[in-house]
Amino acid sequence: MMQTEVVVVGAGIAGLTCARRLCQMGYDVTVLEKSRGVGGRVATRRLEGTIADHGTCYLSPKTPLFQDFVAYLAEQGIVQVWTELVHEWHPDGLLVEGDRTPRYTAATGMTAIAKALTSNLDIRFSQRVTSLAVDDQGTWHLEAESTHADQPALSVAAKAVVLTMPAPQAVTLLRPLAKTYLPESFLAQLESVMFFPSLSLMAGYSRDRYKDWLTNYPNVKTLSLVRDPDLAWLGLDSSKRGAEEEQPVFVLQSTPGFAERYLNSLDLQPAGYQLLRRAAKLLASWLESPEWFQVHRWRYALVVKPLAETHIASGNLVCSGDWCGGSKVDDAFNSGLAAADWVNQKLKHHPLPNQPVWRN
Repeated sequence: MMQTEVVVVGAGIAGLTCARRLCQMGYDVTVLEKSRGVGGRVATRRLEGTIADHGTCYLSPKTPLFQDFVAYLAEQGIVQVWTELVHEWHPDGLLVEGDRTPRYTAATGMTAIAKALTSNLDIRFSQRVTSLAVDDQGTWHLEAESTHADQPALSVAAKAVVLTMPAPQAVTLLRPLAKTYLPESFLAQLESVMFFPSLSLMAGYSRDRYKDWLTNYPNVKTLSLVRDPDLAWLGLDSSKRGAEEEQPVFVLQSTPGFAERYLNSLDLQPAGYQLLRRAAKLLASWLESPEWFQVHRWRYALVVKPLAETHIASGNLVCSGDWCGGSKVDDAFNSGLAAADWVNQKLKHHPLPNQPVWRN
């Protein structure tokens, strides 16, 4: 069995921020991540010789500390302003300009933002935590199954645990502890958090479609569709890389209602065709006929009822994420920091670091 001081489950923004903060304070930390990469919903897909951001498509930082982090990323050349204007498509076919706020993206994919927080972290990939228990001495025991054939399953013992997955997944994992360790009020708080699903579609088109798009929709890189029953958002993802001669790649995001209809479908191709037809009907007929497309299902895409608190804790167990204190990447970042500070208070009371979490 592997021994560590703190286990952080999940290598999204909250988990990475928490782990970095704890490492800065001198703790031995292990991160368990079920996928083969970091970022969580700050996600980039490599496909057809290119990339597409199919999760969080840009950052619009609101809180001071996260603004400082994004400024650091910009200084390092990791992110840059993609656009300062979001357009809106209304049901009557009217295209209007929305608010003007800088939207930051990473040319190499949004996962670069998460990767900036991975320095010196011990991250074990392809590890899905299936159970956790606590013994009479207060030591936590986690069992994980491998999600990839080249990785062995892990058993880990730790003094503290931080769970950063979506609240419904945390409930499933923690339910067996309801009568022996966790108060019902703890689980009730987790169960109060609500998410909506979404489907993300990534589609590539012939190179000449760049000219078509720019002719009909000049300066439109991101488009919110107001009150549309199927399509919620469309972005010219390839414009983040600033090369009009490359293949244009669009990312389409469905409405929650549309995604609900395909929540348990094994084949998402029919849903993809429907979204493409909808985009073609509203915007440009050629959007219905990409050279290729892929669909990704986000079961917990949109936090619609977050907790008011930045984290929720019981003893040496803490839950955090973008569903704590808000619903944005800012909130995940701040929640991770709050979770780390809670663990520190419960364990050794190490001095707080005198440098920001993104510095080594």
